[in-house]
Amino acid sequence: MKNSLKIGEVLPSFALPNQDNITTSIDSLRAGNNLVLYFYPKDDTFVCTKEACNFRNNYDQFLSYNCSVVGISADLPKSHQAFIKRHNLPFTLLSDIDNKVRNLLGVPRDFLGLLPGRYTYVIDKDGVVKAIINDHLNASTHITQSLKALEDEQRTNH
Repeated sequence: MKNSLKIGEVLPSFALPNQDNITTSIDSLRAGNNLVLYFYPKDDTFVCTKEACNFRNNYDQFLSYNCSVVGISADLPKSHQAFIKRHNLPFTLLSDIDNKVRNLLGVPRDFLGLLPGRYTYVIDKDGVVKAIINDHLNASTHITQSLKALEDEQRTNH
């Protein structure tokens, strides 16, 4: 695994299958907007569901910052599709089945390396990482800190 992506670095381009099993590039999802890219361990587990639903419940706030939200886990597209439907998620989920993108970005593992890490990257419209959030057990931290980073970014650019 390469070194972890750091604040101030540019998010590299990559493409993964989405919930409809269509290969989708992160650049097309970002499309010149801000981006919250969150990595989570597994669909339909307690904390992951809470995190996805928190992103859903605050989705309008993310849109107000011209921000796309994208989740990534190693689950299959079919699992993502069911997860989206079950919880009415309004954003894209990508399948990183072989952990290619986790490895590309150097997303660390949690709990002594036993679980895929729960990391969120806040990326500005130019593709630069502005914040990195890591809290494996408190999913709501990812939403509040992402929104704060977007607010700070908006304040500095106006």
